[in-house]
Amino acid sequence: MAKTSFDVLFLGGGPGGYVGAIRAAQLGLDAAVVEKDKLGGVCLNWGCIPTKALLRTAELYTNIKHAEEFGLQVGEISFDVAKVVQRSRKVARKLNSGVKHLLKKNGVVVFEGHGSLNGKHQVRVTENGSIIANLTSKNIILATGARPRLLPGIEPDGELVWTYKEAMVPKTIPGSLLVIGSGAIGIEFASFYNALGANVTVVELLDRVVPVEDIEISELARKSFEKKGITIYTGASVSEIEKDKGRVIATIEKEGNTKTLQVDRVVLAVGIVGNVEDIGLNKANIKVEKSHVVTSSYCETGEPGVYAIGDLTGPPWLAHKASHEAVICVEKIAGLKDIHPLDSARIPGCTYSNPQIASVGLTEEAAREAGHEVKVGRFPFAGNGKAMAMGETEGLVKTVFDTKTGELLGAHMLGAEVTELIQGYSIAKTLETTEQELLRAIFPHPTLSEMMHEAVLDAYDRAVHI
Repeated sequence: MAKTSFDVLFLGGGPGGYVGAIRAAQLGLDAAVVEKDKLGGVCLNWGCIPTKALLRTAELYTNIKHAEEFGLQVGEISFDVAKVVQRSRKVARKLNSGVKHLLKKNGVVVFEGHGSLNGKHQVRVTENGSIIANLTSKNIILATGARPRLLPGIEPDGELVWTYKEAMVPKTIPGSLLVIGSGAIGIEFASFYNALGANVTVVELLDRVVPVEDIEISELARKSFEKKGITIYTGASVSEIEKDKGRVIATIEKEGNTKTLQVDRVVLAVGIVGNVEDIGLNKANIKVEKSHVVTSSYCETGEPGVYAIGDLTGPPWLAHKASHEAVICVEKIAGLKDIHPLDSARIPGCTYSNPQIASVGLTEEAAREAGHEVKVGRFPFAGNGKAMAMGETEGLVKTVFDTKTGELLGAHMLGAEVTELIQGYSIAKTLETTEQELLRAIFPHPTLSEMMHEAVLDAYDRAVHI
């Protein structure tokens, strides 16, 4: 008979659930995961990974168009949408198989079905309405993730109005596309479809695109997107849509004025809501606010022995946040010493558009509002030798320091490969680095990373190459 009693049990096998279960097993705890769909969650199967495969295709396609600038001669180029999607799905399937292997390797028991709380330390697993297991666990960690937020009257239908799932597996590239929302998800799809020839329009309710980013970076990003042909409306909303003969007529409202726009497809990307339904929260002392489970700094809910992590608990909605919360939670359960809550100021954020956007810590505006006297450094991609050699001279690296203490408060980047570079500043913040360590650090030449050094130097009036 399969094992039914555990030390730690995760409801959900996404980047929080499977990572936490493996860490629990490493610590000698009996661990299990209940997953109703595919291991790896939305991130691996329908989010982070397959979208990056699509965006890589768009990047290569764009670069090939500029082959002559590099002395290369290329004939007529085209793409096969089916093969583009096929490659993306293949990457996701391979990683899904990898997660299965890792869990098996670490002795984590996986139950395929829908899990829900069923009393103190109890979880019931069902499939197609039938009970397949009644489990007991000393500790239960809710990691059920989230799903797209819907707008009344603009509900996805899978044909004309898409969520990220439909946008990831198009049968053809639409001639025109309306993206509602300009967060990371919306901007990434806008970038992908724009690169492959769609006439893309983005509508954002707030006053700027990628609104969680530093204002300066946001403004530069908008200029770049518009230069590439993307039409952007900020401070605007889509009040209604009408479907007509396989197309969508959208009404856009801005400052009391309305405009109609006819497009082939609509992508809804206005945030997410936690998957709090049908997981037995009504059988436990667990508080939910705005569709997200409320937790302590150590991921504890109001119910003893029940924790919650990841997208289920609110922003930032990032896979690496879920993974780190899971590890912190499990290590706390295991009794490890010197465990600290996750510091959201140290969580990097990345948007894989063209150009890429990456940041960590406070924006300049937020730093000033928090009462910091700041020093700000900037260095443009145009001044970097490696960027010139790559033909990627569009972009900026920006640093924000506390004038009195020298603390690195935040770093904000726009340009090629900044999603790979940001980890340097993330490590610096984790080590509580001041400007002195960064000024003295030796960065290799020629690399894009030299801009990170120069942006620090510039904050202290010591920049060399501008």
